Amino acid sequence: MPAHLSSAEAAPAFDIHGLAKVYRTEAGEVHALRGVDFHIAQGETLVLIGPSGSGKSTLLNILGGLDRATSGSARFHGFELTAATDVELTRYRRASVGFIFQFFNLVPSLTARENVALITEIAADPMSPEEALARVGLDDRMDHFPAQLSGGQQQRVAVARAIAKRPQLLFCDEPTGSLDSESGVQVLEAIAEVTAAVGATTMIVSHNTSIAAMADRVVKFRDGQIAETVVNARKVAPREMSW
Repeated sequence: MPAHLSSAEAAPAFDIHGLAKVYRTEAGEVHALRGVDFHIAQGETLVLIGPSGSGKSTLLNILGGLDRATSGSARFHGFELTAATDVELTRYRRASVGFIFQFFNLVPSLTARENVALITEIAADPMSPEEALARVGLDDRMDHFPAQLSGGQQQRVAVARAIAKRPQLLFCDEPTGSLDSESGVQVLEAIAEVTAAVGATTMIVSHNTSIAAMADRVVKFRDGQIAETVVNARKVAPREMSW
């Protein structure tokens, strides 16, 4: 959790108890999560690591309101996600959650500014697209189309789009997975900077174990369960990490 907060002082963003997810397929049941229990402090940055199929992205999708748990409880400041209606989950995602995925999901016919405006036009108290793009170092690329931007720049547009609504939660699923190391560092720098700027609780799923150094806590998954949780004594800036 953030270094200036003790576990007793930090207000929990999430209380998670017995969270399970079972997918039923023709081949049988797949247990993606098996009774996960833990708490996430407000403003904390977590990095979730583990092999493919260990439950990282499933947890992120449930906490982000994109998927539903089979059983268990996940409360966000008292709001019970596992009992919410589809309408309530849509409101929750729109008001509270910013998403960043491995693939940028930008609209190719819109400029960087216009891609961010898609979010700011429906948010309650957004930044301007210009402010959001400036925060990720793209103030000189606002009127460029995605095809005119590098992969790293496109992902930074996606970061700007995610944080423009000033989200309480920032969920990143393999945000550097399709980038070279230098572009990846730039994207992680943007995530770290905007997380601090908006005070978001941030969760980053990654196969790149080096990214763990930028977290307050590292949560290691195996077979649908939390195998280990490690508190970093010192958070390392993305530029200082070994890739």
